[in-house]
Amino acid sequence: MKIDIFAHLMPKKYREAIYQQTGRNFSMLETPTLTDLDHRFRIMDRYPEMVQVVTTVGPVPEAIADPEKAAELAKLANNEMASIVARYHDRFLAAVATLSMNNIDAALVEAQRAIKELGMKGIIIHTPVNGKPLDLPEFMPLYEMISSFNLPIWLHPRREQTPDYASESSSKYWIWCLWGWPYETTIAMTRLVYSGVFDKYPNLKFITHHCGAMVPYFEGRILCIEGLAKFCGKQFGENLKRPLLDYYRLFYNDTAIHGSSQGLMTAYHFFGPDRILFGADFPFEIEYGAGTLRDTIKSIDQMDIPESDRKKIYEDNARRLLGLLQWRK
Repeated sequence: MKIDIFAHLMPKKYREAIYQQTGRNFSMLETPTLTDLDHRFRIMDRYPEMVQVVTTVGPVPEAIADPEKAAELAKLANNEMASIVARYHDRFLAAVATLSMNNIDAALVEAQRAIKELGMKGIIIHTPVNGKPLDLPEFMPLYEMISSFNLPIWLHPRREQTPDYASESSSKYWIWCLWGWPYETTIAMTRLVYSGVFDKYPNLKFITHHCGAMVPYFEGRILCIEGLAKFCGKQFGENLKRPLLDYYRLFYNDTAIHGSSQGLMTAYHFFGPDRILFGADFPFEIEYGAGTLRDTIKSIDQMDIPESDRKKIYEDNARRLLGLLQWRK
């Protein structure tokens, strides 16, 4: 079995609520496979061994609505996602809860409802949260709650089409998405590491999109810059209880780098076989050409690793992380 840990889905009622709230349509949300389940299932039928853990996709509630309305949108999203999973449980293993991150009190209530009543297997946070880093004190109660459930937090990067250079008015060549998103994931991981959140909540688990972003490829630079900062008199992270890289290795990571076995091997060597999970960024890699689901699977199959580790990536790690060891399709 192949469990896609990071697949996107957009219930039609939730999409229409977003359009009504913003007064506009979003071209990304018109991707057929997001909302047309028959179309989606025709693609999934090519991979009968695959099931999905589904998350919604942006724009996120906190980015488009005030705190009260954002909480309503999150609740709608979760109700619709839970309903779809219940109807098609042979296709969708579980859903991940959407929250109103500009209304933490409501987010705490909704997270508990989504997990305990709707059976969701964690929450998704888009980073940054309206320009805020993830290590702020206001988010700690949410981390404490999710860690108490022994479930993960999915991290999805977000960045607007802001210019990459001060002399320009917008980001060219989709750099904001191509490189901006992995950068946002990397700095979120770093802020979480240095904040000591893993020491505070040892059971806390995060799943990064795009296989840990820049982290596994810059292992040496992380230590180099830490040493350089200390040489220059900049002290930070002195209260961490473990070596710095140990904390980075605590993250779980999907395989959604769209078809690079060499890249996956780098992440495999850094994070280890227990922290890599099959994830294909479905359906965007299907609809837009390069980096298809087929390529993601091919890149995993071509990794020079024991078959037992490949099975961990495809299935076992997700089962363990979500507490689904007895589930069968």
